[in-house]
Amino acid sequence: MTRTFAPLAPAGPVDDLKTVVESRAREWHFHIYFLLQSPTETALALALRNAVLKLRRDGAFVAVPLVRVNEHPVGPHPAGSYEIWVPDSSFSDVFFYLAANRGTLSVLVHPLTSSQRADHESRNAWMGTPWPIYLDDLPLSGRTPRQYPELGLGWSSSPSDEVSLAKRRQDGLKVEDLLANDPEAAPAPE
Repeated sequence: MTRTFAPLAPAGPVDDLKTVVESRAREWHFHIYFLLQSPTETALALALRNAVLKLRRDGAFVAVPLVRVNEHPVGPHPAGSYEIWVPDSSFSDVFFYLAANRGTLSVLVHPLTSSQRADHESRNAWMGTPWPIYLDDLPLSGRTPRQYPELGLGWSSSPSDEVSLAKRRQDGLKVEDLLANDPEAAPAPE
């Protein structure tokens, strides 16, 4: 197996709080893949979709499966698939739920930013076996998509819901203080 890595910027990873906070992803897609030729795998994929819809209704998390289920390859996706949109506030809940309940299905996870190509190519993660995806038609840059703005989540959240940089710094210092005497926790560099 060949491993590929996205190159780091010449200066190394970004560690400026403002830059990191302002450039973070606020919305995500989970693409569930299934073999159309397999009635068992197709049924598992659709049962998982229905469970996500039920759990959303019951308040477990916010996750919006697109109404369309792809019954043939669509866009960059080479198999049967469907998309689940998730705001950052529900990401960990949905990620864990899908990781624990996907069975043998593969799930492509990627952020929604202004670069669909990078989102699918180098900012992605897989649960299960990765599938080859067709990237040629994805734009390198564009507008950051805002899906389901009526929910007021993700890119459509109110600026008043945002945690200020000052509050983030204060919280970070509190964590450092609490961990200062823990021999297992690495301290932040000076």
